[in-house]
Parts: sequence; structure tokens; C-alpha cells
Amino acid sequence: MPESIEQRILDHLTFLYSAERAPALLERLRAILIQFRQRNPHLPTAGECPPPQERLTERDAILITYGDQVQEPDEPPLQTLAEVLDKYVKGVVTGVHVLPFFPYSSDDGFSIIDYTAVNPDFGTWADVERLGRHFRLMFDAVINHVSTQSRWFQEFLKGNPEFADYFIVVEEGTDLSQVVRPRALPLLTRVQTASGGQPPPCGGDRGGLRLVWTTFSTDQIDLNYAHPDTLFKIIEILLLYVEKGAEIIRLDAIAYLWKKIGTTCIHLEEAHRVVKLFRAIFDAVAPHVIIITETNVPHEENVSYFGDGADEAQMVYQFSLPPLVLQAFHSGSAQYLSEWADTLETPSDTGTFFNFLASHDGVGVRPVEGILSRSEVQGLVERTLAHGGYVSYKAEADGSQTVYELNISYFDALSDPNSGESLDLQARRFLASQAIMLSLAGVPGIYIHSLFGSRSYPAGVEQTGRYRSINREKFRRDELERELADSSSLRHEVFYPYLHLIRTRATHPAFHPNGAQEVLFGNEALFALVRTSPDGEEKVFCIHNVSDAAQPFRADLKALSIRHAGALRDVISGTSCPVDDGDDLTLTVIPYQVLWLKAEG
Repeated sequence: MPESIEQRILDHLTFLYSAERAPALLERLRAILIQFRQRNPHLPTAGECPPPQERLTERDAILITYGDQVQEPDEPPLQTLAEVLDKYVKGVVTGVHVLPFFPYSSDDGFSIIDYTAVNPDFGTWADVERLGRHFRLMFDAVINHVSTQSRWFQEFLKGNPEFADYFIVVEEGTDLSQVVRPRALPLLTRVQTASGGQPPPCGGDRGGLRLVWTTFSTDQIDLNYAHPDTLFKIIEILLLYVEKGAEIIRLDAIAYLWKKIGTTCIHLEEAHRVVKLFRAIFDAVAPHVIIITETNVPHEENVSYFGDGADEAQMVYQFSLPPLVLQAFHSGSAQYLSEWADTLETPSDTGTFFNFLASHDGVGVRPVEGILSRSEVQGLVERTLAHGGYVSYKAEADGSQTVYELNISYFDALSDPNSGESLDLQARRFLASQAIMLSLAGVPGIYIHSLFGSRSYPAGVEQTGRYRSINREKFRRDELERELADSSSLRHEVFYPYLHLIRTRATHPAFHPNGAQEVLFGNEALFALVRTSPDGEEKVFCIHNVSDAAQPFRADLKALSIRHAGALRDVISGTSCPVDDGDDLTLTVIPYQVLWLKAEG
């Protein structure tokens, strides 16, 4: 291990566990990392990896999907998924984020029973590795909590001393009023344990009924990272994921990882240090691995997980983007979206944003706190309900509840399914929203239901009683392929143009994740920006109409340093846009039109 990285690791262990304990912990970790490299001599070293600035490029687009998303009789879903993706998106989509594919007890995979096994209903590790032959793999590290059915928690309940400190036990009556709550559910859950033993340092008694910390649900028991053994178990699991082909590790709910009574228990410095420790470990033994943090919080809090640009996450989710794009299309004005996008920056050229509009969860509204007013958020709520969706809430410290997320498919969030509008119009509106996401600096994350043009699935909510099921319908392979082959179907109208947008983006270095981005202001109905390749050689001028009316647009190309020979070419359609009077570009942009313009020649 390079001395500089070893010093970083020692610093983090010292901060987390004291100067007295850190040297012994470092020795223990060093042994784990040596064994990992000995088992995996094929993994690239730092000298064999592309430079950090080029580990993600304009060619990268990541599909977000469940492991059992596409189903076929008598075949493991992971095999079916691989076959469908190989057939339809190989060579266009470069990465696949497979949502938790481990044995689980609830929350569609996010209450993990065994971190080291593949859910037998989905397939095997061989199936996962097969998927990795043609796609970069992103794995979930759901490491804030485990299932009540996990071996760790079951041993804790039995009184096994090895697992006595793996979980957070809180004394009755402890003041937890400062804790930030992501859900409108109890923070503590009472469980029955075996009798005997001494009280643990974090409080409570060793026998009988005990209160354990459960940030998200009674089936998701938070882990205690103040206990080093817990952290070391998780490090071994992350290294296993790398051995199984993960190139990107998603740290789920990482902001809540460390608990300290008397604080908010969110974004604590200890949580950041754990992420930095993981980064240092990967830099040492798996430098090709990228960390992405999932923190559904206001923007400034979210981007703090970049650290100094070289010591923490390489990617962070762009959580403000989905509600801001929705608001733009609902209002017909991109003003808020443009003002926000104009502020975006990363602390270095080795980190970038993970841009997305939809995922397996709903559209979070906390990330637009301070950007949109309460009345504007309420407008999103009312439109969601009017379009057949649902709204989820979280608990505040004073006992009140506030909106947490909108539960609806992104397609239906944009277009009322009962409006009588043509599918063509609805598809154009939807594709315009996706083009905005694809045009922004960062790496696009595309939920499989967006790529295939899915509407909401209210029957799922009726079956499970959970609002998020509205956006989690599984595909039957025969039905999916039949609809893709039908040129009049919604799936066909969305999928093939969407694939074309991704292909187009991949051929232009101006869309490099770290290429420059300049947002243009003028007509509020248009979201416009200029993207420039890192070497400065290519510029693409992107214009998106978020309204249902034709809009005038004018720009001085000389002021934007856009060279031309009398015309610009729309790289999406291939059509030419003449430039009149020297450097003056004047256009009429039709409703929901997208133009990505580049100098001809």
C-alpha cells in the first residue's frame, strides 16, 4: 500500500476510533487488503487504470434496474435481464445499476438478509458476472441497516457476545428530538433479546426488551459503526463486491451512517470519514472502483460528499434535478431550473454528478428546499395527485409532517394519463425532459421504466400497500418485446428515440462529464446551455422548450465563442439551422422541441 494512502487511512481510523486504537486497526486492515490483492491479481493497479478524469466519459450512461425486472417462465430473471439488455441496449448503455439483488425481507431489496449471497429467486453470482461482460456494474451497498432476519441481528437477539455491539441500543427516555427523520415512522423499535450480561456502552440493558435504532423501518436495523468490528465486516463485503465485478459502489443512505446522541445524526463528520476511508481503501487496492453517494437532501448538503474533490465520492446523485425539471414543464418556465444549473460546479475534474430524473424511489422534494417556495412544491403535490400519483411524508422534530417525495412514474408526472392528449405529444414532452438530463454535465442515470416509457402502476400500490410500488412494475419479456415491435405503442415511441439521444450524446466530447457548461438566460420557456469538451475543441449548443407553445430564440454566437460557417447542424435530427446576419442565430422552437446544435463541417 502506498505510504501516502496508508497515512490517509490511519488518519481516518484515528479520527473514528482514537489514536490509541488506530495502529492496531491499521494492521488488521492491512492484512485484509494484502489478502484481497493476492486473491485478485487480475485487477488493475493505479498505473493500469485510465487517469481519474477519464474513468467516466461522454460514452457512459447507466441503466437503473431491479435484478428481476424482466421475467420469463422457467428462467432466472438475472439471465433474462442480461439477454434483453444485450439484445436492445448493448453498445449504447454502458453501465447497469442492479438494485439490491441479495436475499431480503422487505422494501423490495433494501432490507438485506445476507450481503454475500444472490437472491436465489433472481439467479446466481455467475448470472451477475455474466451481466458484467458487456456492462459496467454498479452494486448497492445498503450498509446503514440490515434486515431483522439477518444472521447478525438474530445472533444479537440470542445474546451472542460477538454481535452485542453491532447495533445501537438506546435507553428509554433518551432525548432524540434533534435527530433528522427521513420517514414518518418511529426512530426506535422495541425488540426481545435473551437475558443476561452487562449494559453496553451505548445504553440499554443486555437482557429482555431493548430499544434499537431503526431509521427507515422496523425491519431495517441500523448498524453501529462506533464498533470497529462492524466497519471491518462492511469493508470485507465491499471488497467482495469488487471481486464480483462491481466498478461502481453506491453507498445507500450514507448520510445517516453514524449516530451520536445529542446531534442531528445526519452528515456527521464521522459519516464523511467512513466514506473517505472507503475511498482510500479503493485507491490502494482497486483504483478502478468509483464511489457514488446517495443522499436525498438539499443541494449544498448533497455536494459535500465530494469532499475536497479527491478524497471522498467521485459521483454524487443530483437530487435537485428531478423536481426542478418537473416544475419547469408544469409551469412552462425553466427559470428555476436555469438559475440552479447555473450554480453547479464540482471541486475538481475527477468528480462529477450522477444526473437522473427517475429511480426506483419517488421524486424527492427536500432537495429543492431553498430553491422552490412552499407554494411551488405544493403545486407539484397537487399535479401528482391529479395525475394519479401519491405523496409520502416525513416526520419533523416538532411532530409535524412535511412532504418527502412524490410517488408516480415520471412519464405520468409530466402528462396526465386522463387528459386525452395524443401519445405523440406526451412522448415528445417526456423525451424533452430526458434530453435536459442528458445534456447536463455529469453521467446520466436512466431508470429502466423511463427508457421503456412506462406509465404508473397503481395496481402495485393496491397489492403491496406501499406508494413506491407505483413505479416498480415488473416486465414480462414477451409483452415487452411485443410492445417494442409495435410502432404505435408508447414503449416504441419512447424507447427508440431515447436510445437515439443516448447514442448522439456518446459521439460528442462536448458532453464529457467534466466538460464546461454555460447556462443561457433569455426566454424563460427555454432551457439553454452551451457544453464544451474538456480540450475546448467542440461546443454543442443545447436548447429545450419546456412549454406547449412555440418560442422565439436568439443568440449571438460570437459572444458564445461558437464558430460556424453560416449554419449550425442539429446533431439529433441532422437538419441544418442557418445563421443570419453574421453571428446572429434566430430560431422558432416548437413545443417540447430539443435542439443540440453544432457548427457544420
